[in-house]
Amino acid sequence: MTDDELMGLALAEATAAIDHGDVPVGAVILLDGKVIASRHDERERLGDPTACAELLAIRDATAHVGSRRLDGATIAVTIEPSVMCAGAILDAGMARVVFGIPDLSGGAVGSLYQVGADPRLGREFVTIHNVRAPECAALLTTYLAARD
Repeated sequence: MTDDELMGLALAEATAAIDHGDVPVGAVILLDGKVIASRHDERERLGDPTACAELLAIRDATAHVGSRRLDGATIAVTIEPSVMCAGAILDAGMARVVFGIPDLSGGAVGSLYQVGADPRLGREFVTIHNVRAPECAALLTTYLAARD
């Protein structure tokens, strides 16, 4: 599966977040060529600041493989992961992070911080950015405009 195809799945997942008032963020995890988890933000719905798309997808993926480790996995996210989410991605041992648009106010894999490229953390992951960025940006912009 290509990064574009994977991001297409993340975009579809992000759209589902809008139905319950959450920011449209979607995450999909690919391991050994198979999608093993797909989630969207549920922070507002659940009243839980840790119910980010990335963390929910990681929980599902680790349950699927029966281990806290997701070595070699790729996660595709519509918006750049935060420090919290990037830390979980790093701790899970994922190999790649693919994201659509940067988060200039809190992005942790390129914008403000470089969690996946800091050798002091003992692990690193590859970061691919701007995958289907116009679509990711349009989804977020439309959502934010409707809230005003």
